[in-house]
Amino acid sequence: MAGTVTHEPPYAASGRPGRPMIVTEDAELLDDLLRLCAAAGAKPEVHHGVPERGGGWESAPLVLVGDDAARRLRGAARRRGVVLVGLDQDDPDVWKRAVEIGADHVLMLPDGEQWLVDRIADVVEGVGRPALTVGVIGGRGGAGASTLACALAVTSAREGLRTLLVDADPLGGGLDVLLGGETAEGLRWPAFAASRGRLGSGALEESLPELHSLRILSWDRGDSVAIPPPAVRAVLAAARRRGGTVVVDLPRRLDDEVREVLAQLDLCVLVVPAELRAVAAAGRVAATVGMVVRDLRAAVRGPYAPGLDDHEVARLLGLPLAGEVPVEPGLSRPHRKPPGSAARGPLARFCRDFWERTLVEAGGV
Repeated sequence: MAGTVTHEPPYAASGRPGRPMIVTEDAELLDDLLRLCAAAGAKPEVHHGVPERGGGWESAPLVLVGDDAARRLRGAARRRGVVLVGLDQDDPDVWKRAVEIGADHVLMLPDGEQWLVDRIADVVEGVGRPALTVGVIGGRGGAGASTLACALAVTSAREGLRTLLVDADPLGGGLDVLLGGETAEGLRWPAFAASRGRLGSGALEESLPELHSLRILSWDRGDSVAIPPPAVRAVLAAARRRGGTVVVDLPRRLDDEVREVLAQLDLCVLVVPAELRAVAAAGRVAATVGMVVRDLRAAVRGPYAPGLDDHEVARLLGLPLAGEVPVEPGLSRPHRKPPGSAARGPLARFCRDFWERTLVEAGGV
């Protein structure tokens, strides 16, 4: 059981990691709390009562107060980020004690274990604003979605943002290949197939290949082409907690794994070649993806068929226009540089303008 006593958030997410504090003399409860802290990667301070002045009561980002210690804390200075934790599910007076010490939340173990692990992990990781997460999907095969996804990620990293590029298409050949890093050291999707619950975002980032100042999660050359939805959910949630930007290259299908990705997007860009058959195919993709994504926009790529321009394509699809994706000479040449790597090229300029507009809309990263 977990419940909220006040309307305030449990603590201010300052972006700075910190150590939680435990206040209890209950040996059984202490063992449980230490176990949960270990699961979240935290090393807590442990006290039997309110610490002496300067001992961390005011500065600890999260205070876990055992129900046995509540009476001893009645005179302590009020602060946010206090969780009253107990083991007796049937205690009717626990809410009264929570109000007396100014607790934000009441938690009963073992029911609230996962909630508490998540809150402790937030403290350890110094969680702030989540990453702006953008998906890119083709209106038809060969639309250039993977190229645009790579260019957006390369541009984001060049602008100094923490950037993660995620390859969500197991049949696409691997975005690490497109970036010239198929032999780069680091983990690929199959290594995370057994992931559940909460992953450490810092550990995830450090485990992935680094190419062109960004991290990339791609596929290996093995036979695995599916990752269970809980693993997809855990990995994307961890990626978003690091802040910055996350760019996801999406397949043109809607299965359970892809739904997990779509549910965590802030917006999705539908890349549409400006010819009638592509617009017709993109309409079907938009209708399907639009059931899950709350913000879907069209990015139109020339050359244009007679009677079409970028605004007309967006109108036919009933979508806001994200812009016209320019053609960049040389991308199809052997030994080419990654998409978007030419800072003064038309594709990089498009991506830079896209991020400027989108980041302003999102209120910064």
